[in-house]
Amino acid sequence: MKKYLAIMKIRFINSLQYRIAALAGIITQIAWSVLGVLALSAFYKSNPLTYPMGFSQSTAYIWIQQAFLPMFMLWFFEEDIFDSIKKGNIAYELVRPVNLYNRWFCQSIASRLAKGVLRCIPVLIIGFLVPAPYGLMLPPSFIQFLLFLISMTIGLFVIIAFCMLVYISTFYLLSPTGMKTILVFFADFLAGSTIPLPFFPDKILSVIKILPFASMQNMPLRIYSGNIAGIEALNGILLQIFWFFMLTLVGKLWMQKATKTVIIQGG
Repeated sequence: MKKYLAIMKIRFINSLQYRIAALAGIITQIAWSVLGVLALSAFYKSNPLTYPMGFSQSTAYIWIQQAFLPMFMLWFFEEDIFDSIKKGNIAYELVRPVNLYNRWFCQSIASRLAKGVLRCIPVLIIGFLVPAPYGLMLPPSFIQFLLFLISMTIGLFVIIAFCMLVYISTFYLLSPTGMKTILVFFADFLAGSTIPLPFFPDKILSVIKILPFASMQNMPLRIYSGNIAGIEALNGILLQIFWFFMLTLVGKLWMQKATKTVIIQGG
């Protein structure tokens, strides 16, 4: 366990060095938050119907999504993992006395957490300073906030477990670009990144909400906003835990099979 904590610590510290990139990300996330809220406001005002999420809930969804984007974004991958497979450096990884799956998993957690720590606080501060109803509201209760933290943590694990499958697929491909693009496009959309899942038609939503993608950013964001609460929130967290274990199990079994037949190019 100590060696994996050491890997996380080293990766976390290294990722904190990119402060200029973090500053650019902060500006980008604030801009996207403002644009998203304004577009949402126009949408709500143009057609004053009964929506599945209140306006304040939707604005909270956007602000929290952008504040913790490095932890939620499915298109963020560790490029050095892809490079180690494509260039043959994976041979060095395989002889080290660590489980390769666990190493990559810890590395991914540390990178996302470091980027999230650098970016989230300024975005949250701006969100709370923006006047209602366009700004960020507090969760309905302290219990709801605790459920949000639990759900966000498990959601992060589900996202990384999904990304691990993309990394492992590279063992069988000459280039990960195609697989990465296709999977991320569908997964990001079905996770509620573009449109919150409650706005999907009921028949489609009934299927999407039981898929692993709904256990990524959809669940913590809706819990924070108050759109999901009580027993429904607890059931959602249990579903997240289920998908985390399932994706991890599939990933570990696939990794075990893939590393048994590794062919190092040029050797």
